[in-house]
Amino acid sequence: MNKLVFFLGPAGAGKTTLAKAIASARKVPFFDMDILLRPAADAIMTLHGLDPSDRDSAEYKRLCRDLGYRITMDAALDNIGLDVDAFVVGPFTQEAANPDWISSELSRIGRSLQDVEVKVVLVELANEELYRRRIQDRQSPLDEWKFQHWDEFRKSFGNRSVKWPLPSSNVKVIDNSNPDITKTVAVVEHFIYD
Repeated sequence: MNKLVFFLGPAGAGKTTLAKAIASARKVPFFDMDILLRPAADAIMTLHGLDPSDRDSAEYKRLCRDLGYRITMDAALDNIGLDVDAFVVGPFTQEAANPDWISSELSRIGRSLQDVEVKVVLVELANEELYRRRIQDRQSPLDEWKFQHWDEFRKSFGNRSVKWPLPSSNVKVIDNSNPDITKTVAVVEHFIYD
């Protein structure tokens, strides 16, 4: 049974870093919503006279959010349909709150939770200052809105949960606060594969 593994969490938590480390070691296809959507989001935002670097405003969410999730899931599901494992990275906040979402997605390729092992890694940091520091350190123009609207953005750091009908053993909360991610990567890899 192949695995569909979601790395979920707020910006700056390190979900992409963890997923890339394990995907590289295991040679697993890796689908990051930010990377897959970037060319389309840049074009869409520009066409609407908006900041192409914006990835957080209400306008971005209205114009691009759902497209990003559709692109990401279509790519991941295509690999699942080939019986290949797939790692998916993104916030997936609304999707994780919908108990029917994962089954609906798998049904698009004629699969179910009995055919595919779905696991979720919920990545978080110990405190708000760590999020701020990590986001600053990556020096991405895509983060400017976050800093300009920090009081609004910081609400995304709250506790997350997944409402999908998965065994509790298939969901793991990971504190990624340690700057040396070697041990964290080992814990996550063990969770996924052992």
